[in-house]
Amino acid sequence: MTIKCDLEKNRVEELDELLSIIHPKIVSYVAQADPNSPEYRQESLGTYHEPQSLKKVFTSNDTIFQKGLKNSRDELFQQIDNVLKYSVNTWNPGFLDKLYASTNPIGVISDIILSVLNTNSHVYTVSPVLSVLENFMGKKYARLFWEKSSTAGGLTFSGGSWSNITAMHMARSLKFPETKLEGNNGRKFAVFTSKHCHYSVEKAAILLGMGQKSVFKVDINKDGTLKPDALDSAIEAALKDGFTPFFINATAGTTVFGSFDDLEAIGPIAKKYNLWLHVDGSWGGNVAFSKTHRQKVRGVCNADSVTVNPHKMLGTPTTCSFLLVRDVRNFQTANSLSAPYLFHGRDNDEENHDLADGTMGCGRRADSFKFYLSWLYYGEEGLKARVDHAFAIVDYFKKKISSVPGFELVVESPQCLQVCFFYRPPGYDKQTLTDVTRYVSRELHKQGKYLVDFSPDTSKDTKGEFFRVVFNSPILTDKVVDNLVENIVAIGKQYKANQ
Repeated sequence: MTIKCDLEKNRVEELDELLSIIHPKIVSYVAQADPNSPEYRQESLGTYHEPQSLKKVFTSNDTIFQKGLKNSRDELFQQIDNVLKYSVNTWNPGFLDKLYASTNPIGVISDIILSVLNTNSHVYTVSPVLSVLENFMGKKYARLFWEKSSTAGGLTFSGGSWSNITAMHMARSLKFPETKLEGNNGRKFAVFTSKHCHYSVEKAAILLGMGQKSVFKVDINKDGTLKPDALDSAIEAALKDGFTPFFINATAGTTVFGSFDDLEAIGPIAKKYNLWLHVDGSWGGNVAFSKTHRQKVRGVCNADSVTVNPHKMLGTPTTCSFLLVRDVRNFQTANSLSAPYLFHGRDNDEENHDLADGTMGCGRRADSFKFYLSWLYYGEEGLKARVDHAFAIVDYFKKKISSVPGFELVVESPQCLQVCFFYRPPGYDKQTLTDVTRYVSRELHKQGKYLVDFSPDTSKDTKGEFFRVVFNSPILTDKVVDNLVENIVAIGKQYKANQ
């Protein structure tokens, strides 16, 4: 009996045909966003569209999902064209909204290779090269934070949140091994972090069955950094209230202000109370590549674990997040279960190559390969240059707006790559600036020129919402900054005239 399948006819020819069609579309898409290309259009960033209008474009014709478009290539690629047309083009230098920017050419290649391999990096037998490379990259990366350690290493997780969540879980499992069987078992565990921490810290407490109330948010300084004295006092108070402190989350580059907590001061406090010290460096951790800026994470060697995301400051394709630990063996100690049907191990092997045996999951993409290829392509000097260039753009922007009336920094000395500021158009006398901020931000996007974010002002003397602009793209120049400022001023003037 012969069983035939018509779904996969000559896959090589089909792949070649599809790639030949998509190749010029992708190159043109990037070219339109690159100021060095003759095809560059500033408005290629894209404009805002309501969800209902996008549904009409992409989901209104349900019949095409019945038969498919394999034999209707024109219609298929029209849909792909629409995806590019209606999406935000992060390759455009005007994309200044979030803590990441576009990837780079080698990043695209790394994602293509992973798609071609299409393997799960959970066990060595199906991903031998990728498993070896992830262990290698984890150790190489970790040496930036624990220079003298021979045991430090890391694994990738699907985003900084899951790296943070895994760190808290590992801390509980290693500090209190019985929790793997018993759970919290009546203990009132306590977590300590700053008021400007990422929300994943609270989500981790929820997932671990401890609840949000187990997270004690410590007071911050004016620049958004955690107050070490307040941390010490909070731990003492929790102990008196019957809590079991076990975890401190410090932040290297907070989401809004970009603040770096004082790790040199926090480290001794963690040691004093025998607590696990985790550093959420999802955003700012990669300053470790820069000789100029790595002092921002001075004292990181005191940490037990560090989250750091190459897909942010370094431009590796999303997502790529590492959880680095002082002792790589802790991954299996905290997470491994007996699953011989899956994890077979290797005799006389000094390290774990069945990577999922060191996680709480199973299916995993080999995101480390994207960082491997990026580091291999640019070298450590190239990654350093990218970080230093971004900080140089931040400095230029600060100096630029200091000479333009109406601009006011929220944090006088920004510590990372985002600058938080208010803009008050000359002659605008209302106390709150929220309406101005939102109007300017939305007009910039409507015009397809810039996509910038805004955040609420939580200070006592609130002035409303402020701009939060992230300078992370490697193609940013002084001309882009000058043009951004000119546009903010022009739109602010327009807003004032309409009042």
